[in-house]
Amino acid sequence: MRKKAVVLLSGGLDSATALYYAKSKGYDCKCLIFEYGQRHKKEVESAWKIARSCGAEYQVIKIDLPWKGSALLDSKMPIPRGRSPRRIKSGIPDTYVPARNTIFLSFAASYAEATGAEAIFIGANAVDFSGYPDCRPEYYEAFRRSIRLGTKAGVEGRTIRIVTPLIDKTKAQIIRMGMRLNVPYRYTWSCYIGGKRPCLRCDSCILRAKGFKEAGLTDPLSRT
Repeated sequence: MRKKAVVLLSGGLDSATALYYAKSKGYDCKCLIFEYGQRHKKEVESAWKIARSCGAEYQVIKIDLPWKGSALLDSKMPIPRGRSPRRIKSGIPDTYVPARNTIFLSFAASYAEATGAEAIFIGANAVDFSGYPDCRPEYYEAFRRSIRLGTKAGVEGRTIRIVTPLIDKTKAQIIRMGMRLNVPYRYTWSCYIGGKRPCLRCDSCILRAKGFKEAGLTDPLSRT
């Protein structure tokens, strides 16, 4: 029987790479894709295209965060644009969604425990990222402890691992890894603005462009 993993799949470059990495390690991957009130559905559409391309099962989970608290949820809040990579990493931006990864990981832990999966993969990155506190290594170590203490599986000694294969990599290193794994980056979507083409000015677009440039590669979305 193949080992099983739950993969949190957002439709972005990092989560797609994490999925293909998990597959390369021999896991039978079950993807969770969240609709949580984002301004646009582009990333959700990208996520299911990526899951299908990988041959992985997926579920789209719809949840509501009516209190908003983020520019990704509240159209009245402006999306930061035109910032330098150094400035992007200097603080917590308005695109931070309160406790988002805690919410997503809780769903993933429940799914993993109920289905007997032994690992949860998430494409979190603490190098070329937007300064979100729930992307740091110490946060994932704390959540691993929470699973050990707060689940039947953990109490009975059946460990559910949280795997963060990209946590200490630059965006360029992630992209090079993805190219070796044949990740279809043409299906991914990173832009916080849900247009037909990436805006190229939001924090996510800027970090993505930096990654492809430093990797010496052309972003397939630049050709669309």
